[in-house]
Amino acid sequence: MMNMTRSALWSRSRAALAGAMCAGALLAAGPASAAYPDRDITMIIPFGVGGGSDVLARTIGNVIAEMKLIPVKILPENRPGGSGAVGYSAVAKQKGSPYTIATVSVSFFTTPLQGGSPVSYRDFTPLAAIAQSPYILVVPASSEYKTLDDLKKAKRLTTGTVGVVSDAALLARMTSKALGVQIDAIPFDGEGEVMSALLGGHVNIAYFNPSEVLPQIQAGTLRPLAVSSSQRVPALKDVPTFTELGAPIVHTQIRGLVMPKDVPAEAVTYWEGVLKKVAESDAWKKQYVDRFHDVPQFLDSKAFGAAIVETSNRYETLMKELGIIK
Repeated sequence: MMNMTRSALWSRSRAALAGAMCAGALLAAGPASAAYPDRDITMIIPFGVGGGSDVLARTIGNVIAEMKLIPVKILPENRPGGSGAVGYSAVAKQKGSPYTIATVSVSFFTTPLQGGSPVSYRDFTPLAAIAQSPYILVVPASSEYKTLDDLKKAKRLTTGTVGVVSDAALLARMTSKALGVQIDAIPFDGEGEVMSALLGGHVNIAYFNPSEVLPQIQAGTLRPLAVSSSQRVPALKDVPTFTELGAPIVHTQIRGLVMPKDVPAEAVTYWEGVLKKVAESDAWKKQYVDRFHDVPQFLDSKAFGAAIVETSNRYETLMKELGIIK
């Protein structure tokens, strides 16, 4: 009887010990997950210092730091090379880690489609988008083309683009289809050359981000005809959208952040909250939206992911039409 009692007591002791260990484990796990992030975040920038992607990434980091939205630092790290392939590959290799982030650029889509990168958008987790950069279709102030309808009457038009595959080339193809007029995209080495070609009468039309073209519009040397976003640009309230003018064209550069594939859902939710606060802040409006005349827009992870797929499909269609890929 005594042995049975001792056995029962021993069993109870073991059960109590096991319960205590489980409770201890849960308590240890709880604070660890609640403490995310508990170390610095690496912001990989797939391009050099001073470029558009660098400015975007560092501005996001600055706003987050100023507003004290996270308890750790964001450490920017430039990894240029391979038209974005080097930097984006470095992010994708951190599969499952919620401590590496990157911004989305045109090369995020085009380089993989051209076979220049071992990773594509499928290797990333969309976090959120916080703004969009529209394009303004412009002509010289002396141009005979004063409206979008005037372009329909042209037999053939030319535009300038930086490289063969770009947003300007994509928009030229979309405009061509919408208006029923052939538009030839001529590649140049930079936006400055495109501007010179337009002002010099060597191309008929051009597409620029608002920050690139606003001074010329204000000076009266260029005439804006339409904007490629779904809504008008605050800095150019009198310029209608393509859709307002009956042309089904909506295409913008999406400004958002991604992480590697398979990061915890909790991390995605965390960054959705952080980036929503950034997108709605006066600091972001002053430091980026007003500076570059972007359109503020917040998209959560799901909506941003859908926009990424849609954008990639647009580029793929364009590149196939141009014979760049099969």
